[in-house]
Amino acid sequence: MEKAYEEKVIEMEDLRIRLYGDPVLRGKSAQVLSFDESIRSLASRMIEIMFEHDGLGLAAPQVGVLKRVAIVLREEKPLILINPEILEVSDELVEAKEGCLSFPDIYEIIKRPAGVRIKAFNLDGEEFELEEEGIVARAVLHELDHLDGKLLIDYLSPARKALVKSRMRKLWRR
Repeated sequence: MEKAYEEKVIEMEDLRIRLYGDPVLRGKSAQVLSFDESIRSLASRMIEIMFEHDGLGLAAPQVGVLKRVAIVLREEKPLILINPEILEVSDELVEAKEGCLSFPDIYEIIKRPAGVRIKAFNLDGEEFELEEEGIVARAVLHELDHLDGKLLIDYLSPARKALVKSRMRKLWRR
């Protein structure tokens, strides 16, 4: 992606949720190299969008920006994760219903590690570590998947994938 185009996208006020089928969702996100106003604006707008859609998290590719930025709701407050990396996941796997803003009104049983430890940066470029379990760990892992182009549908059996694709096609026609 050209730098001029990238900056325009980040500055756009009309960022919107991208639905399954949009190729940007399969892209691999680039590291954030500059902790500047464009990243602050992107994170701020992502938080607004996440709350507008009652999400528990949101990754930059979901609004069309291939940057390693994700937001997760933690203790009812948005936590900004820039350039997050998984350090460790628990051995215990837990199945639970999971949704995604890029797959509206679709909830599927997904098996994920019960806990996760990550490192990330905040908006000031300060590194921190985070260790979570339960729903927050699930949200973190889900959003980090988005940064690498992995989607909820990738965890499903072929039959479930076909069903979800069919439901999404109906949504695209609206």
